[in-house]
Amino acid sequence: MNVMEAIKNRRSIRKYQNKPVEKEKLNSVLEAARLAPSARNRQEWQFIVVQDKQTREKLSIAANNQAFVSQAPVVIACCGLDDGYLMRCGQPATTVDLSIAIDHMTLKAVEEGLGSCWIGSFYKDEVKKILGIPKDIQVVELLTLGYPAENPDTRDRKNLEEIVRWDKW
Repeated sequence: MNVMEAIKNRRSIRKYQNKPVEKEKLNSVLEAARLAPSARNRQEWQFIVVQDKQTREKLSIAANNQAFVSQAPVVIACCGLDDGYLMRCGQPATTVDLSIAIDHMTLKAVEEGLGSCWIGSFYKDEVKKILGIPKDIQVVELLTLGYPAENPDTRDRKNLEEIVRWDKW
């Protein structure tokens, strides 16, 4: 599978098979995150891999009671040092860097036959409490991971002409 195929095939999966993710596939997805670029090569990220059912159930409640969070065999809490570092363009490096790493994971998951879903709707203080995350660490996203039990249709996307400007606004 090439990158464009992975991009075209990636979907937000909210139904998972009751099947564990093999260690080698999970490590492959995590390796994709490790290889992601980061501002000034800081690599200020940490990934908490949650496979324990009871912990996933607690995370599901902290994620606005989204049941599929507990049904996914893996939930990855994507965290970074919350040191306030802004890139010269004014964007927070931690959020941008982790977004790139998470996207790498979602695409690698497709290649491995896995599904994933970005979860941004969660109560960060609850997640930090559940996972014992220190105060100076930011939880940027949760990522569910597992074998899909659904195959959602593609969603409409705007045409390039609607989103691209050439040379100036």
